Amino acid sequence: MMKNVLIIALILLCAVLIGRQITLEKGLHQAARKMREQMVDETTARLALPCPSAGAEELLVCLNDLLEQRQEERAHYRRKEQELRRQIANVSHDLRTPLTSILGYLQLLEQEELPPEKRREYFQVVEGRARTLQTFIAAFYDLSRIEGGELPLERERVDLGRALSDQLAAAYEQIEESGLEMEVDVAADLPLVWADSGAVTRIFSNLLTNALRHGSDTLSIKLYRKGNVIVSAFSNRAEGLTAEDAAHVFERFYTADKMRTGQSTGLGLAIVKALAERMGHSAAARWEDGVFTVEVWWAV
Repeated sequence: MMKNVLIIALILLCAVLIGRQITLEKGLHQAARKMREQMVDETTARLALPCPSAGAEELLVCLNDLLEQRQEERAHYRRKEQELRRQIANVSHDLRTPLTSILGYLQLLEQEELPPEKRREYFQVVEGRARTLQTFIAAFYDLSRIEGGELPLERERVDLGRALSDQLAAAYEQIEESGLEMEVDVAADLPLVWADSGAVTRIFSNLLTNALRHGSDTLSIKLYRKGNVIVSAFSNRAEGLTAEDAAHVFERFYTADKMRTGQSTGLGLAIVKALAERMGHSAAARWEDGVFTVEVWWAV
C-alpha cells in the first residue's frame, strides 16, 4: 500500500514538473515571438513569462535590458538623422542664398547699357556676397575640424585681459560703426589660464562680432574671477530673442532669424563653444529681461 502511494506521489510530481516545463517552454516561445515582433515594430512592451524560474527570470531581465538599450539606440539614431537632415537643409540654404544673389547680379552686369556707376555698385555687391560665401565655408570647415579633433591647439599660459583688450582695439572701427554704447569692465590681476592663444582670440572675435551684429543700445563686456574660474561675459539687448533661443544658440546653423535671411550663418557661437570645450573650458548663454548674455568659463 505504501509503495502504491509513493508511486502515485511520484507520478503526480512528475506531472506537475512536466506541466511546469510545458508552461515554461510555452512562455519562452511567446517571449521569443514578442521579441521578434519588437525587432520589427519597435514596441516598448517588456517580455514576460507566465511561470518563470529563477534562471529564466534572470534571462528575461537581461533580454529586457538589451531591448530597452536597442530602443534607445534607435531613438538616438532617429534624432541624429533628423538633425543631420536639418543641417544639410540649412547648409544648402546658406550656400544657395549668396550664390543666387551673385548669379542675379552677374546677369545684370551683362547689360551693355548699364551705367558705369551701377556697374561698380553691382561688382561691389558680387564681391560682398562672394566674401560672405567664403566666410561661411571657412567657418563650417573650421567647426568640422574642431569637433573632429583635427584642429591643432597648443595650450599655454594666456592672459585673457590682454587678449580681450587686443581684440577690442583691433575691432575699434567696427565698434564705432555699430553705434553701440560700450561698457567694458576687466578686473585687474587676473591669473593666467591654460589655453591656445589663437583659439582665445577666435572666441573673443566671434563673441564681439555676434554682439555687434545682433545687439542694440549697449554692449557690456566683463572679465572677472568667480571662484576657480574666470568669466568672460558679453551682454547686449536683444529684444528679438527668447529664453528658448538662448538654449539653442550654440547649435550649428541655429539662428533666431527663422526666415534665414543670410544675415547670420549660426556658426559663430557654435565655434565658441567647441573651442572652449576642446581647451577644457565651457560656454553658456542666457536671456533675461531682453538682455542676451554669452559667458565663457575659463578654468584657472
